[in-house]
Formats: sequence, structure tokens, C-alpha cells
Amino acid sequence: MKKTLLQILPLMLVLSLILSACASQPAASALTDVSLPVGYIPNIQFAPFYVSMEKGFYRDAGINLSMDYSYEPDAVALVGANKLPFAIVSGEQVLLGRAQGLPIVYVMAMYKDFPVGITALKDSGIKEPADLAGKKIGVPMLSGASYIGLRALLDAAHIKESDVSLDVIGFNQVEALSAGREDAAVIYIANEPVQVEAQGYAVNVMQVSNYLQLVSNGMITNEETLKNNPDLVKRMVQATLKGMVEAAADQNAAYEISKKYVENLDKADTATQKKVLDTSVSLWQVQNPGYTDPQAWENMQTILLDMGLLKSSLDLNGAYTNQFAGEVK
Repeated sequence: MKKTLLQILPLMLVLSLILSACASQPAASALTDVSLPVGYIPNIQFAPFYVSMEKGFYRDAGINLSMDYSYEPDAVALVGANKLPFAIVSGEQVLLGRAQGLPIVYVMAMYKDFPVGITALKDSGIKEPADLAGKKIGVPMLSGASYIGLRALLDAAHIKESDVSLDVIGFNQVEALSAGREDAAVIYIANEPVQVEAQGYAVNVMQVSNYLQLVSNGMITNEETLKNNPDLVKRMVQATLKGMVEAAADQNAAYEISKKYVENLDKADTATQKKVLDTSVSLWQVQNPGYTDPQAWENMQTILLDMGLLKSSLDLNGAYTNQFAGEVK
């Protein structure tokens, strides 16, 4: 029996809707694979990325994201050589890399405040940078954001590095402080102080950003990607910022999502880890998301010059851009 046009039209409409829905979702083969180095082990502090992956923000942006927890200097070199399109690095790495001829560009601030500081047990009497003179200070390494932060706090008190005793201890600040092996330790604000307090010790924290505004951790790309594929950069930044804004707005949901990506988070002390997340949120650039302060770049260059890590001033205009910052859509 022949079907009339009126009988066929509903079927055609259904098929049209199905095809339209399929077309709106990027096929797996159409996604751009992106491996993102973040410079640290899986941690609740990376909740924005986990939220964006779990909620499909990257996929909606045409990106298949995987997390890479390799070390920061390797990531800078790979992005500079255009072997990787993106990485999360601390601000000083951008200027140091460009001074070596690496065409890297900072395209998104993750933190509004430089997240490094120095902490000491409260009963040590160390409250301000001036109190560090003559003290033994544990530092993860004599490079990177921790070392820059240390020098910024010493400079704030007009203390020379030779006026303190530096002890390279890796990322063992919590154990070193609680065991009394160090008078103070260089830390990330959102992590080690919370961990030490969880062990029952009261601490004092000196945050670098209370004394000097420096460029915080953020996302870099390279000049070639920025020139030839700015849409990819925009999509990557927007998807990441969307996860950051959502993680800040609903920390409990972000914490639950992070359990899938951070090994043993479900077995960790929940109160402590949620405080790490809460402190991280307080540092994130959620107002005018992604924006980086030009004055912070000037300050960072000045301190690198003072430390002798930069031999001459750079053109800061090429080091960063705020063109992808702002409202998250």
C-alpha cells in the first residue's frame, strides 16, 4: 500500500531531528587531542580541569583532553617547540623561556594571586618576612615559583639570601615542619599550611601577594598556535574557565567529581581536602576569569632581573595576552 505524503512527513521530521542532534555533537574522530601538562601530581587543586572533563566542556569545545603530570620545565620546552599546544606553568617560566628564545605566550591566568608563601609553626615566633633572618628555611628546589616567592619575601624585608640558611627538601614541607627540622618552609598557600594544621599544629603564613603582586600560574601556548589556530586557543581557555567557575560555585560537586581523577581522594581526610579546595578557590581568578595583571608582569620581570635570572629586560607585550579572558560563555 502506498503511503500518503501526510503519513511520510512525521517520519521525515523524526529522522531530521535525529540527524540534527547527531550533527550537533562532535564525532570522536573530529576532536582535537590535547595532552595538558600541569606540573604536579593529581590533586584536588586541579578540580577545574576535572569538572570540565567530566561535564563535557572540553568535548563540547571539540577537544579530547588528557592530563599530564610531568614536570614544568619539560612542558615549557615542549610548548616552545610546538610539540604540545598548551601547558599550565608558573608565571616566571614564561619570561625565562622567552629569554631563551622559546616563543611561549601566557593566555590564561588560573590564580588572581601568586599562590606561594612561607609558613612556620605559630610557636616559632616567625610572623613576618623580617623574622626570617638567620632562620633555616626549607625550599622544594632552588628554581621555579617557590624559589621566586622566597626571594620576593626576603626582598620585602631587605634580607639577603646569604642571611638565611636554605635547605632543599623537595615537596616534604609538611613533614619537615611538623618534625621541627625547619624553622620555616616555602609552600603553596592552598596546600601545605592546610596539611600541617590538619596534624594539629597552628601555623603562621606569609603570602607573597600581600607584599608583591606577581604573575600566577596559568595556561601557555606558543606563537605558532596563537597565530594559526586562535580558535583552538579560545576554545581551550573557555572550556577551562567554565570548569573553574563551576567548581568555585559548587565545591561539593567539584570534590565528588575529583574523586574519579585523584587516586585515593575518596580515602583521604575529607575535611582537610575540602579545605584545600576552598583555599584554592579563594586564589582563583573567577572575577574577570583568565585575566592577568600587566603590573604583575612588570613586577615579575624586575625581581628576575634583580636575581640575575634575566640578563636584560624583555618586551612584555609579547609574553602574554588578555584577549581570551573575560566572560565565560
